[in-house]
Amino acid sequence: MTTLSLAAVLAEAARKYPDRTAVVDHAGRYSYAQLWQESLEYAGKLRELGVRPGDTVALVAPNVVDFPRAYYGILAAGAAVVPVHLLLTATEMAYVLRDSRARLVVAHSSQLATAAAAAAEAGIDVVSVGPRPDGGPLPRRLEDVDGTTPRSYETRKPDDTAVVFYTSGTTGEPKGAELSHLNLVMNALINTAEAHEARTSDVVLGCLPLFHTFGQTVSMNGTFRMGATMVLLARFSGDAAIDLMLAEGVDVFHGVPTMYVGLLEAAAGRDTLPALRLCISGGASLPVAVLEKVTQTFSATVYEGYGLSETSPTATTNQPHFGARPGTVGHAIWGVDVEIARPELEERVELLPNGELGEIVIRGHNVFTGYRGRPEATAQAVVDGWFRTGDLGTKDDDGYVTIVDRKKDIVIRGGFNVYPREVEEVLARHPQVAQVSVIGVPDPVHGEEICAVVVPADESLDADTLIEWSKERLGKHKYPRQVRLAAELPVGPSMKVLKRELRQRYSTGTL
Repeated sequence: MTTLSLAAVLAEAARKYPDRTAVVDHAGRYSYAQLWQESLEYAGKLRELGVRPGDTVALVAPNVVDFPRAYYGILAAGAAVVPVHLLLTATEMAYVLRDSRARLVVAHSSQLATAAAAAAEAGIDVVSVGPRPDGGPLPRRLEDVDGTTPRSYETRKPDDTAVVFYTSGTTGEPKGAELSHLNLVMNALINTAEAHEARTSDVVLGCLPLFHTFGQTVSMNGTFRMGATMVLLARFSGDAAIDLMLAEGVDVFHGVPTMYVGLLEAAAGRDTLPALRLCISGGASLPVAVLEKVTQTFSATVYEGYGLSETSPTATTNQPHFGARPGTVGHAIWGVDVEIARPELEERVELLPNGELGEIVIRGHNVFTGYRGRPEATAQAVVDGWFRTGDLGTKDDDGYVTIVDRKKDIVIRGGFNVYPREVEEVLARHPQVAQVSVIGVPDPVHGEEICAVVVPADESLDADTLIEWSKERLGKHKYPRQVRLAAELPVGPSMKVLKRELRQRYSTGTL
């Protein structure tokens, strides 16, 4: 019988590079041998608490060493990890615990208030990890549990569930996307060994939330797969990131577009900047103007990629072998097919020729095994063996994929389709625009109107002047008739701009 466990990513690194630093956080430095041994100890303690192979265990923790320690401990016990979004309310978190059928919650002490309330609402137990908090009745600490440390991890079948990621729920209740050991081992391996020129000597900034698929697979699992070092930053800001990168000699940066904007703002006026060898962007479309500024400021090529929770996440990325092409998300990774399908056909997948606009569809070793407990939703998402992403894009004759927009983000103005990303790319080039997000707002005449929400680079930016400037660069149906100036754009913990919040607030005039 073939077996495979995602826990092997850390176990093998500890065997090969026992004395190398695996993780640096605010509290200290941890070698691979130490981190793996502590994960195995956690596995023994979880078994003592009744966790068995095939169970699910929720993990509520920020970007500190306790996250990977508990993550690999859960996997080593043979259970699947349910990483929990840190901004959820107790009731929202309780929904995730019930829906995932979590047996136990492992919560960092900084997250105990919400996690304990959620666990009580869901009717399951919670244990804490990390520093002992002060005051109040406290749940049992995992460190205080007596358990026999296993010699190695509990092995699993390749298609067994390793991690359950919960989607944002923008089209209904959040769904748990089940990712297998094979999905995640392959994605970590191919991101590092095939798609990008990762090195064991890399020092990677871990600023993406580890509960998120990008931070978890590309940053954490990828770093450990190579035996490199991950420097954790619990709360991102441009200044904090640059200071930490300089202090620790970070040469690899993984981030979403808003993080790159933050780096550029923090870099202004500094005499010394980190020497970045490799930059990877994902999570949302990176405006070409921002990419060019990052390349100029940090003298580093930015490789933009694309993926979803359901695809482990990486499906495509710009790769050194093919060359980076700004404005695209590169080629499909090894062993994965990415094509463009006719978007209006729901019951089957009909592929379109190169150059035509349609829905991006994906098949390969990275596609999830299904939504937990939702066979109908799984059948709607995976059609004819292809995962339907809901994203619109094109693929050129050279194999480069370009994301145009989410199907749900299209603005239909007077019967014409307007793709917000195209408008954002133009507005981002205005010298007084720091950030921009384009949405559709209700309009009695045209159905929807184009609205640009802009964070100015300086106070002199005038909305009317920007509208006139955009008229010269965009078609009559595309340029924004409304420009709203804002101090900042709303973002989630993964630093992605929350367009649904912008639509809600601007449509009702409350922002």
